[in-house]
Amino acid sequence: MDNDQQPPPAPPEAPDKEKMDQIRRRRLEKLSGVSTPKSTQPTLGSTGIPSSSTTPISSENAEPAVKPKINITNAPTSPVALSSKVSPGTQDAADLPTVRKTPAEAQLKRSRAKSDGQASPRPNPPKKQAPASVDELLEAYENRTLGSIFRITLDPNQTVDSSNHKLIYLPNLRQELEDEQSPILLTKERLDSAILEAASAIPHSKGALDYLIPCWKRVMRTLKGIRGYASGKDAILKEAKRLCMSNCVFAVEMPEFFGREPNSALDTLTPYLLLEPEEERGISPDFLAEMDARFEEDESIKPMLRKAVIGLSQQLATMSMNDNYKPYVHAMKALSQFPKFVSAIAEDPLFQMATHAPGIEKHTILGPFFRISPLQAEVTKEYFAAPKTMDKRKVHTSQEALRLTLQTHQRDLLDIVNHFVRSSPESRNKTLDWFAYIVNSNHKRRALRPNPEELSSDGFLMNVTVVLDGLCEPFMDATFSKVNRIDVDYLRRNPRVEIKDETKLNADESASTEYYETVVPGTSNFISEVFFLTLAAHHYGSEATNSMLKSLDREIKYLTDKAKELEAERPKFASSPFNMARLEEQLRRVNDALEKAMSFKFAVEGVLFDKVMQARSLNFMRVVTVWLLRIATQSDYTPDKTIKLPLPAQQPDAFRFLPEYVLEDIVGNFNFIFRFLPDVMISAVGDEVIALCITFLTNSEYIKNPYLKAKLVSLLFHGTWPVYHRTKGVLGDSLVGTKFANDHLLHALMKFYIEVESTGAHTQFYDKFNIRYEIFQVIKCIWTNTVYQERLTQESKTNTEFFLRFVNLLLNDATYVLDEALTKFPKIHDLQAELRPPNSLTAEQRTAKEEELATAEGQAQSYMQLTNETVSMMKLFTKTLSASFTMPEIVERVAAMVDYTLDTLVGPKSLNLKVDDPKKYQFDPKTLLSEFIEIYLNLGVSESFVEAVAGDGRSYKPENFDRASRILTRHGLRSAEDMAAWEKLKGRFKTAKELEDQNEEDLGDIPDEYLDPIMATLMKDPVILPVSKQIIDRSTIRSHLLSDPHDPFNRSPLKIEDVIENPELKARIVAWRAEMMQKAKAARGDDLMDTTAG
Repeated sequence: MDNDQQPPPAPPEAPDKEKMDQIRRRRLEKLSGVSTPKSTQPTLGSTGIPSSSTTPISSENAEPAVKPKINITNAPTSPVALSSKVSPGTQDAADLPTVRKTPAEAQLKRSRAKSDGQASPRPNPPKKQAPASVDELLEAYENRTLGSIFRITLDPNQTVDSSNHKLIYLPNLRQELEDEQSPILLTKERLDSAILEAASAIPHSKGALDYLIPCWKRVMRTLKGIRGYASGKDAILKEAKRLCMSNCVFAVEMPEFFGREPNSALDTLTPYLLLEPEEERGISPDFLAEMDARFEEDESIKPMLRKAVIGLSQQLATMSMNDNYKPYVHAMKALSQFPKFVSAIAEDPLFQMATHAPGIEKHTILGPFFRISPLQAEVTKEYFAAPKTMDKRKVHTSQEALRLTLQTHQRDLLDIVNHFVRSSPESRNKTLDWFAYIVNSNHKRRALRPNPEELSSDGFLMNVTVVLDGLCEPFMDATFSKVNRIDVDYLRRNPRVEIKDETKLNADESASTEYYETVVPGTSNFISEVFFLTLAAHHYGSEATNSMLKSLDREIKYLTDKAKELEAERPKFASSPFNMARLEEQLRRVNDALEKAMSFKFAVEGVLFDKVMQARSLNFMRVVTVWLLRIATQSDYTPDKTIKLPLPAQQPDAFRFLPEYVLEDIVGNFNFIFRFLPDVMISAVGDEVIALCITFLTNSEYIKNPYLKAKLVSLLFHGTWPVYHRTKGVLGDSLVGTKFANDHLLHALMKFYIEVESTGAHTQFYDKFNIRYEIFQVIKCIWTNTVYQERLTQESKTNTEFFLRFVNLLLNDATYVLDEALTKFPKIHDLQAELRPPNSLTAEQRTAKEEELATAEGQAQSYMQLTNETVSMMKLFTKTLSASFTMPEIVERVAAMVDYTLDTLVGPKSLNLKVDDPKKYQFDPKTLLSEFIEIYLNLGVSESFVEAVAGDGRSYKPENFDRASRILTRHGLRSAEDMAAWEKLKGRFKTAKELEDQNEEDLGDIPDEYLDPIMATLMKDPVILPVSKQIIDRSTIRSHLLSDPHDPFNRSPLKIEDVIENPELKARIVAWRAEMMQKAKAARGDDLMDTTAG
């Protein structure tokens, strides 16, 4: 200690003699005890250097640090030190060495750890002495070495050693030796008293460990430096090592031995664990190994360890990734290398405090380590300062830096947790309990409006998810060989993961409760435990963060618009300083919130777009996919095997009662990666994804939630997006080429196209268009394979009712979206004309018109996108199956739809379709006209279609067909061959129209009893509806039932098989029509004769 060091504060009053004797007896028991029997004697290598076992933590990669030197000189003698000189018969600290009869028994028998890489110079070799006996040489060595190690001296005139290190003079020990007329030398028998006196001299502003830990380092360096025959030197050094460690324990657990008041900030290993092991005061691996060796015999080690770990955790809880957090993580990594330490930490009450969700990451031992994340608010601000003005390159660079930092931290967390789950069954269970507590406390993360104040943070849960993914890696092999070890009955054995309140795949709450109340005997294995924990962590962690990106986008858009709105208000308050100040304050708050939201979004993207993390997550989801298909199919499915479809009507209970999020996590994770990181999928995804989608779209009754089934379509849709050289995306080639897809995909898509007509939600009408748009995209991708065209033909012939429902809904969609899209353009045309300068609109009127125009444009864009896809499907299907689109039930609707569209595109109303920049809305009238002409040509092979077009009294206009011909010719939209076929078809329409008009004239007024009550046309095949007893034409009711399975007159359920034949009425209609036609023909014959005669 420096000469100018202030004297330490007065120590506490010494305990009374009786109490002091008790304390000393306890200490004597500790100091004189035999070391752990598990230790082993170090062996010498060929070079004479002790061979060392591998240390738990290597320091090879640690950054070198400047080693602080502790300057120690004589300090004022403390009362404890002075009390060592007592009257005869009183036992005190100075007498302790004389009590131990065989100090050699205390030597530590364990493998010597590797050198911790300390760069401190070894003590200078002693100067050569004159020849003497071996005993005299050993005494001199003992005196010199112990003085050098502990930096102590019995010579009041010696202030520094040979290396110029300041020494602590021990007057009390010298006095004792003089009184006993013993040699004034430092010996191992007196070393305990020496350490006590020296450590008591350390200023109270420093911890006693500031002195003792460097002493430990010097002991170990000296031990490792012994070469050749050690003689008695080894015993001296081992005793020094043992006593040094014992005093380190006392410095933490019983600081009063050194005349010090307890001080939680100084009486702990925490600050020393934070230093690099190479630093003089840093805790080295061999120090921890010695603690581990003494752990079972010394009950003081456990509280000392726990105190240190809790100190690490509590300090880290106040820090973020911006702070120097790495020493805390490295310290925990170092401690977790020792199973006994891990078990002691896991058994501490603070390991899992019964607290609320936000408190887990601050008040549990591991929580603060998982809390460190770039998603902490102060960190996002650091990485993305001024986000509104950051260019994309800088954002990308910051995100990459963020990812690298986080990857390193998450690897460290996984390393720590791996030791916790592998050290002992107790620590494994405690760790799994901790993870379960996290996921069970965060169920509300998936609520519609989660409250962040009541939940764990995104960064914390992302780290939890990634670490659990890492725990699953041992059973995530490419062949799925360990999937059979995932036991679905885990959920019926009082599982750690709570699923009671979760929606099930296909069961209501009461049935689910009854099912899970039956406890299945047995014990679940570790793989099952980790599997279900990881599933839940994905649901409440990473998947919740994925979905949050959308809400962030909405929030940013709202705040951006709000800022613009406030800026526009500025001129109004130019003359009012008070109002202007209020406006400025409001604008500042909005801009602050906007920058915070943008910074957070950039940070979230940086975390979620981590390819390494998502690749591991994807592998886990592949395992979940294969496992789920095994449960549903009750087979040993792997991607190289084929599932037999359809699945049995009786669903396995184990599948029905699974939480819905099992499937939701799969599709959510895959869809996210397909959208944002498709290159990760290229090398990782297998046929199990296609099998999952096709299986549950074919057997859609296995899943209750229609929107969850819709996500399967989205998965296929995103899988067909072009990626790099793959024009059909990641899944496209497999969808086109694999036999399983060829056999089942088209039917599955058509089936769900029909089902999505009704989802039960208030938004179902608009939802179905988005879902069907994705179905169209998948069909377009696979249509190049003629197998699918053959499948469609087969469906139309063998499953006619199913096919007709599909086509009917396709026509419904086409009619609606065409009408909605094409009626928006006249409105846009008019608004653009009104806004075109010059105009007489006021500012408010102009703003209102602009808002109205923006709304109309947005709707037009959406509907035109749907229109283009629907028309594209019509082209594909009518080319392959023209006969199917001209069946009696639908042919009139097909004709009406194409005639109406043609009238809109080329008729008088077409002038209102002209808008500024039509491509902005994906609207190309010429291309649309050409596509409808192709549909006409595809269907024109059917005479029933020709008759239906001609009979369309609403929209059939011959002049429209002539005008279409002129446009097609002028712009060269169709080939000469197509134009010739088109002209021929026009002639057939004209002839059919003339015949239709003649028939109508011939029949005259049709009796009401022969008229269809809905279509007001002559019935051809009248039937009776079973409940309402109404008589209607079979084609009319069949067409109605394609869209609505109810009686149109009383809304009772109805199937086409339920209608009742009415042969008598049918016969009367046929007879009446024949009679009327005969009369008309005869009348025309008479007229012809009269004209000729005339």
